Amino acid sequence: MQATLPTSPDTPYRDRKRYAWLLSLLVPTTVLVGPGLMVWSGDARLLWAPVLFFYGFIPLIDYFMGEDLSNPPESAVAALEADRFYRWITYLLAPVLWAAFIFSAWFVANQDLPLYGWLAMVMICGAVGGFCINLGHELGHKNTALEKALAKIVLAPSAYGHFFIEHNRGHHRDAATPLDPASSRMGESIYRFVLREMPGAWVRAWELESTRLRQAGLPVFSWHNHILQPALLTVLLWSALMAWLGPQILPFLILAAFWSNFQLTSANYVEHYGLLRQQSSNGRYETCKPYHSWNSNHIFSNWILFQLQRHSDHHAHPLRRYQSLRHFEDLPTLPSGYFGMFVVAYIPPLWFWMMDKRLLDRVGRDTSNINLDPSRRATLVQRYGLVETQGASA
Repeated sequence: MQATLPTSPDTPYRDRKRYAWLLSLLVPTTVLVGPGLMVWSGDARLLWAPVLFFYGFIPLIDYFMGEDLSNPPESAVAALEADRFYRWITYLLAPVLWAAFIFSAWFVANQDLPLYGWLAMVMICGAVGGFCINLGHELGHKNTALEKALAKIVLAPSAYGHFFIEHNRGHHRDAATPLDPASSRMGESIYRFVLREMPGAWVRAWELESTRLRQAGLPVFSWHNHILQPALLTVLLWSALMAWLGPQILPFLILAAFWSNFQLTSANYVEHYGLLRQQSSNGRYETCKPYHSWNSNHIFSNWILFQLQRHSDHHAHPLRRYQSLRHFEDLPTLPSGYFGMFVVAYIPPLWFWMMDKRLLDRVGRDTSNINLDPSRRATLVQRYGLVETQGASA
């Protein structure tokens, strides 16, 4: 099924998805479902219901709802982006996510949970943190002081405040190149990728921010540091939770934050897998174009992720607000939305079977067009009959 919404110059544009974006406020509240079912039934196994919803039912909903290939007309974009209704959804989501994160910690501290129930709550709370990072991503690209401040605030619960610097000034500069720790390479499993991406993102963020501060004549360790600002919020929040709920809540917070951050890693993994921007003779990479990102138009997951999955337009035009992001024809396209692709990525043989051929059908078998994992280069060349040429990715 594919939804298309034709428009005419004679008909005023009406965003038919306008109220669907409100789902982004409702889905994080599924954190209440598992605990509610457990309290009602006494069965801790029901804590896994929200996990099943995220990684099982959302991919099914995406499959049955299909894709939305419609775009707002360019003549309507200015009014669409000025409409504060869309901004208020993001503003309201921030306290919802904070409340969901705090509730998760409170519930764990006040229930005698078996290990499998505790782990389910780690994943539920981690999913909330993942939504925090997604909201921080949307807000962090905007130029208003309020949105930038909210971006740092929502990144704090999952201790991922450096994303505010790393993504905007690092990943967007280096995406789909061998320089980028947040762009996955052909043949690289998500488990190898996370060992490169998480520390690499932190190092790049710190280098970028410390350079900015030194050039501005400001001390690196100061309130001016945009990494230390959300980090301080993390310390304050976690300290308050430990003072309220007891120090035994700390392992839960650490593991929930890790799962949150791994959701960001999972998104990074699927967004640029194997795609490569070309490098000129002067060493500069070409401008990032829509075809340097894997795109997904699956309806439901885009509604709850502020169209993060229209990643091709986002990288080509990062200041566009979520309601204005566009579909383009003939793009690298994922077979499912992000939640479905995450599950596939967690099973590397399945991922390689599904995505390697899709990648090669898109870019060809010339290694100069593929961002290859150097450690598996010879194996991939032999397996897929790749052609080695000068300028191939290294």
